Amino acid sequence: MKATMNLPNHPECDDGTAIFYSDVIRILNQASIPVLLGGGYALEFYTHTGRQIKDLDLFIAQKDLERVFTVLNQKGFRTTLDFPHWLGKVYHADQFIDLIFSSGNGLCKVDPLWFKYARAGIFCGLPVHFCPPEEIIWSKAFVMERERYDGADIAHLLLVCGKHLDWQRLLFRFGDHWRVLYSHLILFDYIYPTEKLRVPQEVRREFETRLKNENDSLMDAEKYCRGPLLSRSQFQIDTVKFGYQDARVAPAGKLSSEEAATWTAAANGSGKQAVECRKGKATQPLPEKS
Repeated sequence: MKATMNLPNHPECDDGTAIFYSDVIRILNQASIPVLLGGGYALEFYTHTGRQIKDLDLFIAQKDLERVFTVLNQKGFRTTLDFPHWLGKVYHADQFIDLIFSSGNGLCKVDPLWFKYARAGIFCGLPVHFCPPEEIIWSKAFVMERERYDGADIAHLLLVCGKHLDWQRLLFRFGDHWRVLYSHLILFDYIYPTEKLRVPQEVRREFETRLKNENDSLMDAEKYCRGPLLSRSQFQIDTVKFGYQDARVAPAGKLSSEEAATWTAAANGSGKQAVECRKGKATQPLPEKS
C-alpha cells in the first residue's frame, strides 16, 4: 500500500533552493520521467528525526538518463555525468541535485522495483514519490567510508519501519551480500537492546541458519576482497599490495576496471576526474542504455 504522507516541516529549504528543487521535479514530471526522492529527504520522510539536509538526491532509471539530461538542458540547466556507472548532477548557479541511477560500488542499480514500491508524499508543494525504505537500507548498507558511515541511518529506519519492512525483498536485494545486512541487524540489537522485536525473529533465525550451513568455498578459488564494496579507499592495500582481486570488478562485481579505478581515484582526491568533480565540471559520455 502506497500511503500518502507529508514531509515534516523541518528541515525547510530556503526560497531559492526550494524553487530550484521544485522546478527540476516539475520538469521531469511533465516529461513523464519517473523520479524518486532519496537521501536525507527520504530518510526524514520515514523517520522524522529532524536532521539537517544539505542537498537533494533524485533517483532515476539509467535508461532515462539521456532524456533527463535533454529536458533539463532544454530548460537552461547544466548537467554533468560525474561517474558514468552511477551518478550525474544538475546545476543552477551554485546549487546542484544529484541524479542517481545505481551505487558507487555498482551493486544497487535502480530498477522497476524501486518505483513499484515507492511511497507517495508531498515535497515543496508537489506530489512526489520517495524511495522505498527497503531500497534505502540496501543502498546505504554498503556505505562504510572513513569519512562517512550510514549505519545510523539504517538503525533509525529499522527502529521506525522494521516491523513493516518487506524482509523477503530485502533479503533478495542483498543476495550473496546478506552478511552486510546481518551485520547491521547485530549492531541494531546493540544500539537498541530493548527493541529487538522491531526485527522479526524469523529473519534472525534465517541468518543464523545461513551462518551454520555456509560453505567455506562459497566464492571461487580466486582470491577476492569484498572490502572495496564497503569502502573504495580503505582496502586499496589489499588489491594493490596483498594480491586480492577487487570484488567490485567483473566477473565478481558489476564494474569495469576503469570504472572502479576512477571511483577510487576520486576518493583519494587524485587525478583530473577528482578535481573536476569537486568543481562541478566533470563531463563524461552518457552510459550505454541498458
